[in-house]
Amino acid sequence: MISQEAITTLITNYFANMSAMNGEGWIENFAEDAISYDPVGEPPTKIHENFAAFINQLKTVFNKLEATTEHIFIAGNEAAVKWTMQGITKNDKSVTFAGITVFEINNFGKIQTTRAYWNPALMLAQLRS
Repeated sequence: MISQEAITTLITNYFANMSAMNGEGWIENFAEDAISYDPVGEPPTKIHENFAAFINQLKTVFNKLEATTEHIFIAGNEAAVKWTMQGITKNDKSVTFAGITVFEINNFGKIQTTRAYWNPALMLAQLRS
């Protein structure tokens, strides 16, 4: 069992590296065979195979990205996180979107699976407005 403090630190690092659009730092939080459902309902992504495209996509759209974790609920080796993202696009448009991500942590203290519950269409509508 991983300690609650270790899980909190791992999740804090996950969001801090996403905000910094630091692909290498972000990927260090994941197990080698980690899977992400982001958003839930889309086909799963193998993190280590596709992380560069994900971070590059963020860098293409945003000048600034800031993640706020409103609450981290931990139970065993899993955590549910209520979060909000605020971004400033390359053309100075401000967007805000929110969701809940459920993290499954393996026994080595790495993220094994993420399931992100949010609606990308709401973010895209803000980008297009």
